Amino acid sequence: MIVNAELRHRIADFHAAYAACLDHGRLDDWPDFFTEDASYRITARENFDRDLPLSTLSLRGHGMMRDRLYGVQSTIFHAPYYQRHILGPSLITALSDDTVACETNYLVVRTKRDMPAELFNVGVYRDVIRVSETDLKFTQRVCVFDNDLIPNSIIYPI
Repeated sequence: MIVNAELRHRIADFHAAYAACLDHGRLDDWPDFFTEDASYRITARENFDRDLPLSTLSLRGHGMMRDRLYGVQSTIFHAPYYQRHILGPSLITALSDDTVACETNYLVVRTKRDMPAELFNVGVYRDVIRVSETDLKFTQRVCVFDNDLIPNSIIYPI
């Protein structure tokens, strides 16, 4: 499949902006990367490979995303930490007039105050992205993590 360089650059910039949003703690901006009815899911590789519905986190639409952020910012007690996303290049797996499906390897490093950084989560984003002339938006983002164990719990989006 031949994909033009402009689209590849737009996708790379979109992923970089997404990672920067989370890495800089701009959680209120996170839902803006998704369409109103988009789905966001974090699931183990074993469950994904076996097509099992169990997910660590599953959200549909801006309402559920904003509710999750409210919980993270106002009701969940946890030790603060920073995330740093490291992304590989995206492999475009399908292309139509207004959507792109792609896979992007990711690594998330977590740093707590007064502690060494730790490998927090590693896996692949499996995305469907709506493409328009003015912007890109996820219609579906599935974070498929490879590690069997997750230190503590997932608080922030990945």
